[in-house]
Amino acid sequence: MSKIRLLLVDDHAIVRAGMHMLLETQEDMQIVGEAENGRVAIKQVQALRPDVVLMDIAMPDMDGFAATREIKRLYPQVAVLALTVHDHEEYFFRMLEAGASGYVPKSAAPTDLITAIRSVAAGGVFLYPTVAKALVGDYLRRVEAGSEKESYDGLTGREQEVLKLIAEGRTNQEIADRLVISIKTVERHRANIMDKLNLHSRTDLVKYAIRKGLIEIGE
Repeated sequence: MSKIRLLLVDDHAIVRAGMHMLLETQEDMQIVGEAENGRVAIKQVQALRPDVVLMDIAMPDMDGFAATREIKRLYPQVAVLALTVHDHEEYFFRMLEAGASGYVPKSAAPTDLITAIRSVAAGGVFLYPTVAKALVGDYLRRVEAGSEKESYDGLTGREQEVLKLIAEGRTNQEIADRLVISIKTVERHRANIMDKLNLHSRTDLVKYAIRKGLIEIGE
């Protein structure tokens, strides 16, 4: 069984050391590198091609938001998991917009972090319960305000399949391969889904997927 290749990104050496001690005991994980800021992280991703990047947010030189956007632009197959002391809504909304597949506060239990890593490595999305609660709360406020549609609103069976795969973090190519359709067809389905459900961003889609039970949320 191939191991999950991890890159640890945090500007505090003692935090990286703690993560290293925790994660190196997992038989299915391998720490391939570390970085003290976003700029170094991008170089390390290029050189090491990890499966998952554990990304801090507040770092000197280049923060986690900018680094995540660039990593996902250059290497969309690499999953980014935010691991941070920040638990304000604005931070995890911005990280999801940047392309992160999960968000775990540093106050979480070690088992939550390990579960999150395995989830995003498998192509899923992991949101810590407090994060999910805030996302759903924001979604419900939009429903009450009439700016969010609440049902599948006429999605075809194929569009529902595509929606679930998007919510799982699958790339257009992976969706095309799974459903045996072209990438252009996937892109057309994605556009139709966003239009029918009044979704405008990846964050909107994640909130919708949580409400519909398409995304696994930590206990």
